[in-house]
Amino acid sequence: MTVSNFSRRAILGIIAAAGFAVPASAEIDFTGKTIEWVIPFSETGGSAKWANFFAPLLSEELPGNPTVVVKFKPGAGSTKGANWFQDQNHKDGTLLFGTSGSTQFPYLLGDPRVRYEYTDWTPVMASGTGGVAYLNAEDGAKFDGSANGLMDIDFIYGSQGATRLDLVPLLAWQMLGMNVEPVFGIKGRGDGRLMFERGEATIDYQTSSGYLKGSADMVAAGEAVPIMTWGALDGDGNIVRDPTFPEIPTFKEVCEATDGCETSGEAWDAWKAFFVAGFPVQKLAFLPAGTPQDVIDTYTAAFEAVVARADFAEISSKRVGKYSVFTGDAAQNALGTATSVPAEAKSYVLDWLNSSYGVQLN
Repeated sequence: MTVSNFSRRAILGIIAAAGFAVPASAEIDFTGKTIEWVIPFSETGGSAKWANFFAPLLSEELPGNPTVVVKFKPGAGSTKGANWFQDQNHKDGTLLFGTSGSTQFPYLLGDPRVRYEYTDWTPVMASGTGGVAYLNAEDGAKFDGSANGLMDIDFIYGSQGATRLDLVPLLAWQMLGMNVEPVFGIKGRGDGRLMFERGEATIDYQTSSGYLKGSADMVAAGEAVPIMTWGALDGDGNIVRDPTFPEIPTFKEVCEATDGCETSGEAWDAWKAFFVAGFPVQKLAFLPAGTPQDVIDTYTAAFEAVVARADFAEISSKRVGKYSVFTGDAAQNALGTATSVPAEAKSYVLDWLNSSYGVQLN
């Protein structure tokens, strides 16, 4: 199966399933309870902003209007928190867990630190996102729509790890012929932004929620220059401009304008496969193993009510961007897209990780 066919079938399947609602059980009541929504990253990143956006809306729609508190369990690029969640079982419906592409990619690549199994969890909401890469003002002045003027610059980048979601920008920059030295070990993309703000890093990327909340102010102040997004997928699986940032070119456009960068072949197919797994369905909310169906139905109905709010499109576009949100059967289909890549793409990335960063996972 080609990457484009994979993309088209998977995304269209998710969208087709998105219209099915599941009625909530009248017996579930969370009055006086606290829901803990655990995020396996630091409180400064895009996943934190995503969960903090949805948490009060979820509280309004769950029966009994419980308090929804976002808590953080960072470490090992999110595998620490995911391994912890794997050991949790249903008790009373008051535990929710959020993942992102940085949790999905180690699972896809067979990282030995992964002791979690996505199929044991129940997804009740999934949403897409985008990503924006940007430079400091000095280097950004040399960007002309291509990376041709950037190839002689040595960039520093704060990274969670090459096997995390950071592999999408790291591979993209390498395909563009840019010299980007990652500093591994940060606990969330927000920490990478702080490195950039302090001048410790000279290139950065943020997912859409992190960019809208933090990086956009630097751009407005002239302290940062956006150079590309990763793009979005249309109904045929083609990469198009990100609907949240339509004025910024995609990596595909920048690659096409850059000497030596190709938008076909093994590298491109691998990059696109992991982009598809990491961004159109980038963040997911799960209930733990053993959660009974009536609790699952209650959460599904609550998230569907959130998305059905008359003001949801407006408020979400300002906080997390203009992306699809999936619930019910569509969330389950979304999980399949987020945790599947063609074998050829996986093989290419494993070889690239070894040759570029000395990372051996097989």
